[in-house]
Amino acid sequence: MGDYVLDFQEIDSAQLALAGGKGTNLGELSRLDGIQVPGGFCVTTAAFIKALSTSPQFKQLLDALALLKITDRDRIADMSGEIRRVIEAIAIPADIQDEVSNSLLKFGEGHAYAVRSSATAEDLPTASFAGQQDTYLNVIGKEEILKHISKCWASLFTERAIFYRMQNGFDHRKVYLAVVIQKMIFPGAAGIMFTADPVTSNRKVVSIDAGFGLGEALVSGLVNADNYKVCNGELTDKKVSAKKLAIYAVKNGGVKQETIEDAQQSRQALTDAQILELASTGRLIEQYFGCPQDIEWCLAGDTFYIVQSRPITTLYPIPEVNDTENHVYISVGHQQMMTDAIKPLGLSFWLLTTPAHMRVAGGRLFADVTQMLASPGTRNTIINTLGKFDPLVKEALTTVVDRGDFIKTILDDNTNPVPAKDGKPAPLPNYQALNEYDPTMVSGLINRSRAAINALEQNILSKSGPALFDFILENIGELKKGIAEPQSMGVIMTAMNAASWINEKIELWLGEKNVADKLSQSVPDNITSEMGLDLLEVADVIRPYPQVIEYLQHIKDDQFLDGLLRFDGGQETRDAFDTYLNKYGMRCAGEIDITRDRWSEKPATLVPLILSNIKNFEPGARARKFEQGRREALEKEQELLHRLKQLPDGEEKAREFKRMTDLVRNYAGYREYPKYSIISRYFIYKQALLKETARLVQIKVIREKEDIYYLTFNELREVVTTGKPDYELITQRKEDYELYKKLSPPRVMTSDGEIITSSYGPENLPAGAIAGLAVSSGVIEGRARVILKMEDADIQEGDILVTPFTDPSWTPLFVSVKGLVTEVGGLMTHGAVIAREYGLPAVVGVENVAKTIKDGQRIRVNGTDGYIELL
Repeated sequence: MGDYVLDFQEIDSAQLALAGGKGTNLGELSRLDGIQVPGGFCVTTAAFIKALSTSPQFKQLLDALALLKITDRDRIADMSGEIRRVIEAIAIPADIQDEVSNSLLKFGEGHAYAVRSSATAEDLPTASFAGQQDTYLNVIGKEEILKHISKCWASLFTERAIFYRMQNGFDHRKVYLAVVIQKMIFPGAAGIMFTADPVTSNRKVVSIDAGFGLGEALVSGLVNADNYKVCNGELTDKKVSAKKLAIYAVKNGGVKQETIEDAQQSRQALTDAQILELASTGRLIEQYFGCPQDIEWCLAGDTFYIVQSRPITTLYPIPEVNDTENHVYISVGHQQMMTDAIKPLGLSFWLLTTPAHMRVAGGRLFADVTQMLASPGTRNTIINTLGKFDPLVKEALTTVVDRGDFIKTILDDNTNPVPAKDGKPAPLPNYQALNEYDPTMVSGLINRSRAAINALEQNILSKSGPALFDFILENIGELKKGIAEPQSMGVIMTAMNAASWINEKIELWLGEKNVADKLSQSVPDNITSEMGLDLLEVADVIRPYPQVIEYLQHIKDDQFLDGLLRFDGGQETRDAFDTYLNKYGMRCAGEIDITRDRWSEKPATLVPLILSNIKNFEPGARARKFEQGRREALEKEQELLHRLKQLPDGEEKAREFKRMTDLVRNYAGYREYPKYSIISRYFIYKQALLKETARLVQIKVIREKEDIYYLTFNELREVVTTGKPDYELITQRKEDYELYKKLSPPRVMTSDGEIITSSYGPENLPAGAIAGLAVSSGVIEGRARVILKMEDADIQEGDILVTPFTDPSWTPLFVSVKGLVTEVGGLMTHGAVIAREYGLPAVVGVENVAKTIKDGQRIRVNGTDGYIELL
């Protein structure tokens, strides 16, 4: 049409920078057969840029806005109002006005229009920006339309739009606004359609919200909408609400709110036939855009009109498979207490390490358990075993199996797993428990692991180039054999089964819950709990040296160790750090991702924890804490033995209880060692790969060492061999990773994208209490410290740690807190194991806990019955 206006028919995806997200999608839709889009045009971003470039004041305000941080809320609010006033006062240049006038003549100047904002950073696969800018309905006449174009431009700088851009990393100076001018439809009904269920994420379900009049009543929350669900072309669910209000257009412009007559309020806004027709239209649009859509629609007469379609950005991606069969996936991150996105190199290492059948989705790993669930011979084993780690997973898998129609049962001989589709058997670990305690078994397993790690450290030094990758692959093969070793798994399962036996029998015989938690305190051979206690000894070394403490309180980077030697006590401090890092320096938050910075690489991470230990504890706390836990466990054992002997058959009950207690105390600590062994090897692999990468950076094959993190193991090997990295691929994966970081992975999902949720909690939950899973018994009150990053922790003695998840690297915090609450976790995940050993009441599996509980709030944690009270 011109330099500043484009008709919908002229717009396609190539004009995103000119037409913005909304305008581009409408342009694409207007050319799609079978889709009715009200006619209109788009005032492009070129008009926005030209008009605003006439105002020096606007540019000055924009530059000032770019300097603000998200915490500057008051300043942002003031600047938002000022910028909008400046924009609305800018005169729209004459040539832009002329092009708008010509377009209005084409579509009818006397017609009513919707004037909608269309930003260049909205309705994208990575960010929707839905509702961030303004829309004006039933605007009539050229002057009114020009005025509302300015209002739309100004709405790019509402407070909510500014904050949203800050949160999503968009530069205010690089986001522009187009304005959609679209002929008004005056509907009898309108609403929103999602081509994937927004609650369950099921991609096979279309969910439709519908109300009378214009859709603004639904969007603004004025009415409860009807909700209809369509699955595979069939209407599967209807919820008809009492729709008391509707918004209608006013004859001379604008809209008004009207009360619906009583007899009409509970009538379906759409007939069943119309629901199916609309759902079919939604599927057509989804197919065209290639991803699930959030669609605004309206019904005038018998015709459905589409006035907007955007990607649904909140859905979790589905693992890709090469068939059309149903699949069930469980999150590996929830089992490993690390639900963050993992970079490609980290994903590929975990895939090489694990014997399980894995899929990748959204930067996380998922285990495909379909074949195990399909076989009666393996179904109960996998459900019950996973249930010991996380009861929520057990409930979700049981829900899927109980449906009967999603997983087809495959008959087998009840002993062997069913072959997977690729011909390989679906592997099941050896979960046989040991019958009796063998005092040499744990020490033997640990010594073999240490010897293998020492040999790896020595042997990898001489490897480089492709030979390094061959060596790592061979060593990972040895690691996998160690993970799957029947003795190792037997020790772990024996402790778990013995603890379950104790809890079940003691509650039955004596009426006391979860006593195995107390009996598990200060068990030997727990490498993770020792890690937290050993940091207390580092604090003891530093405590006598005030100059060192002062220095550590002001360090800015990870080179601080070199500066210690100029202080009295500096050498002793350096030696203590070195000793600690030699044993634990391979650990870090999110340690299953080999690309994460280890403590040896970022030792400053440990400094706040050490300073906290100096402040909160007296010298010798390490030995006292361990001995206190051991003494409490032994006293509890003696008390229970005495009480059991008073019962009928008491001597036999006491004897069996003593046998089970010995199994728990001697075997439970080993639970943490296999993970330590894996992470130790990972760090050795990583150091060797970074040494190889340094050579590639030096000869300018790789731009910076972190770029290799966005390649898989085999891709990196190819780069080392050929010297030709694919930087287009690396850049795309960096962008994908930024998107994946914002997603929250589900515990259990299906190949339909459905997220299977479960719940638990005591039957008689106190009013207002938050239910979770009891994993370490006891009741404690204290101040909640909501911590998202370990290095940001500011713990006072008596605080209760509240966080989304804790992997082993968080253990040093546990020595200072009195209780634990997490979003992720189960009975045998790392946080629960260490909480029991330290005697901390703990509740896990509390959805959105870091948002529900506020930092500094006083709470009561009931780790015996599994709930939290806000006091």
